[in-house]
Amino acid sequence: MDETGGNGSLPPLSNYRLGKTLGFGAFGKVKVAQHVLTGIKVAIKILDRQSINDSDGERVRREIKIMRLLSHPHIVRLYEVIETQSTIYVVMEYMNSGELFDYITENRRLDENHARHFFQQIISGVESCHLHLVVHRDLKPENLLLDSKGNVKVADFGLANVMRDGHLLKTSCGSPNYASPEVISGHLYAGPEVDVWSCGVILFALLSNGLPFDDEIMTVLLAKIKSGIYTCPTYFSRGARDLIRRMLTVDPVNRITIPEIYRHPWFQINLPRYIGDHSINTSWSARKVDVRVLEEMDVLGFNVQEVIGSLNNLWQNQATVSYSILLHRRLNNLSSHEDNLLGSLVTWTHFFCKYAFWN
Repeated sequence: MDETGGNGSLPPLSNYRLGKTLGFGAFGKVKVAQHVLTGIKVAIKILDRQSINDSDGERVRREIKIMRLLSHPHIVRLYEVIETQSTIYVVMEYMNSGELFDYITENRRLDENHARHFFQQIISGVESCHLHLVVHRDLKPENLLLDSKGNVKVADFGLANVMRDGHLLKTSCGSPNYASPEVISGHLYAGPEVDVWSCGVILFALLSNGLPFDDEIMTVLLAKIKSGIYTCPTYFSRGARDLIRRMLTVDPVNRITIPEIYRHPWFQINLPRYIGDHSINTSWSARKVDVRVLEEMDVLGFNVQEVIGSLNNLWQNQATVSYSILLHRRLNNLSSHEDNLLGSLVTWTHFFCKYAFWN
């Protein structure tokens, strides 16, 4: 790539080795790449500014802003954004096992334990979005990605928006098959309730490899969704039927909430501790520094004091991006989440004081 960052500086992707193209979108393409300093694979969304009009540009900026807010084991992580006059490079976590949609298609319907495993992770990720006042609005298996360990993560925040107190949303967006009655009807909605409906459709799809509401004729499909009438396969357990029924309730006021989903008996079966006690929301979003990651960076040749200074000042540079990538890998590797993550975390000030005499 011959494009530079300007003024004779290094090319914008000098810290990455680009690989194969993973896919194409409306504004560009996504490629796999290797982060040179850490050796970790990432995905880079390459957006052509010339193909982005003003309204699309606002959507891209909003998506990036939202992704910066989110750090959770079941949400695809944003590492950095690099901008030039012609291109925007969005560097994200690489999910090497594809879409949940393809997984469902290849494996047909999943048994309830397998489906519940995915569903618990999805709800955990969606809950984190809502805790950060973000509503996704386009939840569907195509926007849920799998990593090499079989964990599912929420992706594609292009239609997401930030919720504000006293402000309702009205935009009708997302895939009709997964959209709630109030969304397709153009009614006002707060936000979380439309994601809950979509999750109900996703759970139905996980268990049946089908959809509760479907039709080739759009007007018929919309009428079915508005009616809320569907049929569960006979092999659905009573608990799964009840949870889906409560999620696919037409009146959003009476629809089950995510805290209530957590308490539902079907959801509680084999519920991982880190999801059940919500501890992951603290450990992943805490503004702390991980000592073990800094030790890795010291081995890689970084000046630890400079790393801490960059983190404290919220700078985007080689140090903070490398730290973010290494930290994310470390947290992901603690897949059982039985380690006391907070035990290895200290405040940046504490760590800086402890190692103030490092050279």
